Amino acid sequence: KTITIRKTEGLGPEGYQLSVNRERISIRASSTAGAFYAIQSLKTLVTPPVNKSEKSVSIDGVEISDAPRFPHRAFSMDVARNFQPKSELLKVLDLMALYKLNVFHLHFSEDEAWRLEIPALPELTAIGSKRSPTSDSKNNLPPSYGSGADTANSGTGFYSKADFIEILRYATARHIKVIPEIETPGHARAAIKAMDARYERLLKAGNEAEARKYLLRDPNDQSVYRSVQGWNDNVINVAMPSAYTFMETVIDEIRKMYTEANAPLERIHMGGDEVPPGVWEKSPAVAALMKKDPAVKSTNDLWYYYFNKVNTLLEKRNLSLYGWEEAGLVKQVKNGKLVWTPNAAFAKKNVMVDVWNNLPGSGAEDLAYRLANAGIKVVLTNVTNFYFDLAYNQSFNEPGLYWGGYLDIDKPFYFKPFNYLQNLKDDNGNPIDQSKIKGKVALTELGKSNIIGLQGALWSETIRSPERFEYMILPKFLGLAERAWAKDPEWATEANAAKSEQLYQKAWSGFMNTVAKRELPRLDEYAGGFQYRVPAPGVVIDHGQVKANIQLPGFTIRYTTDGTEPTASSSLYASPIDAKGIIKLKGFNLQGRSSQTLTVDNH
Repeated sequence: KTITIRKTEGLGPEGYQLSVNRERISIRASSTAGAFYAIQSLKTLVTPPVNKSEKSVSIDGVEISDAPRFPHRAFSMDVARNFQPKSELLKVLDLMALYKLNVFHLHFSEDEAWRLEIPALPELTAIGSKRSPTSDSKNNLPPSYGSGADTANSGTGFYSKADFIEILRYATARHIKVIPEIETPGHARAAIKAMDARYERLLKAGNEAEARKYLLRDPNDQSVYRSVQGWNDNVINVAMPSAYTFMETVIDEIRKMYTEANAPLERIHMGGDEVPPGVWEKSPAVAALMKKDPAVKSTNDLWYYYFNKVNTLLEKRNLSLYGWEEAGLVKQVKNGKLVWTPNAAFAKKNVMVDVWNNLPGSGAEDLAYRLANAGIKVVLTNVTNFYFDLAYNQSFNEPGLYWGGYLDIDKPFYFKPFNYLQNLKDDNGNPIDQSKIKGKVALTELGKSNIIGLQGALWSETIRSPERFEYMILPKFLGLAERAWAKDPEWATEANAAKSEQLYQKAWSGFMNTVAKRELPRLDEYAGGFQYRVPAPGVVIDHGQVKANIQLPGFTIRYTTDGTEPTASSSLYASPIDAKGIIKLKGFNLQGRSSQTLTVDNH
């Protein structure tokens, strides 16, 4: 049969039409991106697993007209806390392409590492990409997040210029934009220590002017602070001109790589997260700036001073500023209290922010909506629904963090981008008391136009291998992909609560059947295969019987009654178990890969 691809105007920048019948497969799209997404849909119409020896496959007839809900469908990957090899990044890009995510946010710099080679500043990776025991951080950074006592560990590694160009080309071929994040002014210890090493090397050589050129700290600063992660030397001094020389050099080096890769670069993420109190208060460089610039009356004013300067140097390069939520805020005194408020000046400057904090009880539940209503472009990266490093559930054996709650595939699936306050839940999965968020700001029509997308994020404090990385993102990733692409579902807009719940349960059932019976079996082999999480069974003892179920339809439960670990050939659970004593149960996927063991004592 034939496959035809035709350019057709009016389908939107990423929309497409796909027709499959007995005679032909026809694709229509307004752009190459739309045609690409049609091909991804065509691939998912092939029922897995695919026998590679077969010369043909059968595809059901369909008529599809589709386009994404949001233009920005993103995944943020932290490779700084613990490193992931280039091969894993390429697998992630394949995964993103299949499920039509189009923005890869690369978090390559942190307190604990700098992962991207910058040819003009070799110390950034020579010092900043290695972790092993050290008393002064002059040759490498100290161990962090379980990276161990030598450099052969998950704390050490970087992407060379050639590696990064390959990553950019790979992403561009899949219609994915890579947004690099230069974490500043906080979370910058790796860069600070690397530039300290450069300073000392050149100072020893008698070249003081060159030594100071990229210095990121004020040597005479006596300020006392401590970051959330425990560092007291991790914030760039934004009053020093050398800090901006550093930024310009790094940005220009990155731009060269994008140019060589022929990859699009529209924004650079400049961080802005978690700068602690006490920073800059006893810095002579800051005191001198205050005397020189009347707009800087206190250290609180340095926030806008810094991001305004960074935004200006980006604009000169035809780039736009992107940052964490604080980058779109300013500190102001209201009713005698210092508060963060949306920066009205940035609403006119095409500034974009990721908003993560919507934690119930934090007071920031509506922060994303306040920023969007003020005219700032917002990517919803809500911790409660999109932080994939959070543990799946409260089981003691589940890996991951829990400071932001627990996160399984349902959290991104039931997220309501334009009304997420309505279904915020507590750590136990129960709806929060709505009185606790009474008076919070709702999204206006202007605000809706400024919500440009959704982003899943995986922070790597507890991720020390590709296997653990894949376990934490899958199948959660599929919930993000659904909510970022699909139109607003009926259950999200239905005013009647009972009917909305009925519609939701129907949609959830259909989604989970698709995930378990089509997409996870596909991912057993796709891009070399993914080690997604196989869920453990849920078990209760009822009137002396052990009753079990499993989250994913079509997955099986096997058990033993003799104390041994269940295997793919152990007894298949088909009805309640009457046996007494120690019973061990595991979930299994279609390939026989198993979950964690659940042990119960039925006595």
